[in-house]
Amino acid sequence: MKNSVLPAQEQALTRALLEGRLSQPFALLGLRWLTDGEGEGGVAAIRTFQPGAAAVRVMCRASGRLLGKLEQQAGRGGEDSGLFVGAVVGLERHTHAVPYVLEIDWRENDGSVSVQSTEDPYAFGLLLGELDLHLLREGRHRQLADCLGARALEIDGVPGTRFAVWAPNAERVSVVGDFNQWDGRRHVMRLRHESGVWELFIPRIGPGDVYKYEILGRDGVLLPLKADPVARATELPPATASVVADARDYDWGDQEWMARRRERQSLSAPMSIYEVHPASWRRVPEEGARNLSWDELAEQLIPYVVGLGFTHIELMPVMEHPFGGSWGYQPISMFAPSARFGKPERFAAFVDRCHQAGLGVLLDWVPAHFPSDQHGLAQFDGTALYEHADPREGFHQDWNTLIFNLGRNEVRGFLIASALEWLEHFHVDGLRVDAVASMLYRDYSRKSGEWVPNIHGGRENLEAVAFLRELNGVVAERCPGALMIAEESTSWPGVTSEIKHEGDHHGLGFNYKWNMGWMNDTLRYMQYDPLFRRYHHHDMTFGLLYAFSENFILPISHDEVVHGKRALLNKMPGDEWRRFANLRAYYGFMWAHPGKKLLFMGSEFGQQEEFDHDCSPPWHLLDEHGGHPAGHRQLQALVGDLNQLYRREPALHQRDCSADGFAWAVGDDSVNSVFAFFRFADNAAPVLVVVNMTPVPRENYRIGVPPLAPGHNGIWREILNTDAAAYGGSNNGNMGTVRAVPFAWHGHAASLELTLPPLSTLILRREA
Repeated sequence: MKNSVLPAQEQALTRALLEGRLSQPFALLGLRWLTDGEGEGGVAAIRTFQPGAAAVRVMCRASGRLLGKLEQQAGRGGEDSGLFVGAVVGLERHTHAVPYVLEIDWRENDGSVSVQSTEDPYAFGLLLGELDLHLLREGRHRQLADCLGARALEIDGVPGTRFAVWAPNAERVSVVGDFNQWDGRRHVMRLRHESGVWELFIPRIGPGDVYKYEILGRDGVLLPLKADPVARATELPPATASVVADARDYDWGDQEWMARRRERQSLSAPMSIYEVHPASWRRVPEEGARNLSWDELAEQLIPYVVGLGFTHIELMPVMEHPFGGSWGYQPISMFAPSARFGKPERFAAFVDRCHQAGLGVLLDWVPAHFPSDQHGLAQFDGTALYEHADPREGFHQDWNTLIFNLGRNEVRGFLIASALEWLEHFHVDGLRVDAVASMLYRDYSRKSGEWVPNIHGGRENLEAVAFLRELNGVVAERCPGALMIAEESTSWPGVTSEIKHEGDHHGLGFNYKWNMGWMNDTLRYMQYDPLFRRYHHHDMTFGLLYAFSENFILPISHDEVVHGKRALLNKMPGDEWRRFANLRAYYGFMWAHPGKKLLFMGSEFGQQEEFDHDCSPPWHLLDEHGGHPAGHRQLQALVGDLNQLYRREPALHQRDCSADGFAWAVGDDSVNSVFAFFRFADNAAPVLVVVNMTPVPRENYRIGVPPLAPGHNGIWREILNTDAAAYGGSNNGNMGTVRAVPFAWHGHAASLELTLPPLSTLILRREA
């Protein structure tokens, strides 16, 4: 057939193939029957594109016998075209299995010939079902990584990888990689027009193979090679390709944790979160300051966090991201754990180890924006596909990033499927949704004229509101007990309220919201010299006016110890002793205050430098023989004891999100900068918290307490004193217990007379 004249249509297709413009590969390549013969007598022609091959033979897949030899067509100038064509005989016409194998001779540089045997990608039928494509169009495909992306599997007994990618506006999409010399003409994909999805099964490649998509836009412009938006694995940055992930399921051992997770993560359960940037938590200086792998983090981080009594660990985004300095908040691959720490299955093993140690795992997750790197989602198919086309809606000025078009079904489905991938596939216990405020307001960080109003002329982003409600509703339905946490810095109403479907004003459905107002107010107060704190007393009390309007987490996160804000210890005024004392008192106040707790790594022992993603926290400060102040070790001990006390005392956690769990004892003593309040629980003793935010000890400080009940001896036991010598304090206090006397005070029939240590928090529990 080498010199046969092809029909005009086939000639046009051949030219398009050789020029890299072919968009209908199945119209040219693969098997074509030439006769109507039945059984073994059928005659067929096969076309395959193998540029650089010396010869191509067709073998019967079932018997291994030779069916025919293909000849290479000449190119325009008589050169080899790489397109091999020929007649074959003996194929079974009506079998559903792939009937033949291509045997290809490749000439090596040294003149030798190597032989490759492989099935023909263009011998396989449609790959994705109509239901998959329908759900994808509607944005309701909840297991998108099983549909799109690279899926290692067998078809008709042939091992290989099924590739599928959404690119509805592309003229051509090809899979490229080392397996085809990154030649976009060799594995052109089939377009499923009804959904805009391109698909192709490539035999005999599998887990570990590196790939990207080569996309030709409708304007004929070849785009930069694109990473797979739904890749489950990636190359190690700065390399940017996607990797075919291992198709085997991880063998989980966390059944006990998962069975009790709803109970462990209820509003009445204690939650104390250690926030970690995993790349820098403990670098290895002897090996170029490399980060630890997931296996190394499991060995070192888990026992450290468990030993300090935290209930959860929160990881800054582990989704693959090109720039380490973004800390993961500009992700490229929303389904793939970063290759910086090892393969995806090692991340699963890390989560499993956390659960078996009784530690929950939360991830930061970023649906608000994505980076504009050329290999990522930006202008993915040559058009604004994932982002808005209008920069007033689609470009984030603060971060130079692009904003997801949440009005598009496929984009909403993509993000919800990403969230479910972490919660279902990796057993993660919750997601902290980053930058929610930037999603809710169309004018977020924009001046007049720089934003587009909604259909009612308002500033609210109605598409984002609908997306967040759908997201939280789906998670609640599919992942019982999993948490959705909003980083929302405004007073948007009902962030943690129930999702309802009647009326215009109903909740977003998050489980928790970061209390950014409490954090800003209290840290501002702590930075004042104690002499002037009396004038800013409301900074510490204002948060209680709205403390139960949402379900709050009190966050002392990475954002508070970076970009010139100083480390927590260095925010505190005074000499070294006073700085430690201030921070101890603040931690005591925080752990006793209504709301769940979050503390960023390094803050538990008083790191003195700001967070630096290239450096680890200064662990040497904890070295007893390093000549460093003992205050760092003692502060760490206090955090551990606060966590244990918080978990042990129902009054300190059971009603964290309920107003009936809190009552002021003293809220207006601005002159002495003293705060006192009660915490209550069901069927448990109440707790009294007294905070002295001056360096002046207060003797005989009277506080009213509930009257003695029958059977109670009136004793209040001092269960924690941040001024204890064990924590580096002056050891001032109340000798362990105080007895209430029938002296009316603060509206109560009884009262306590306390010694308040300088710069301290006391926590007392009423004894039976």
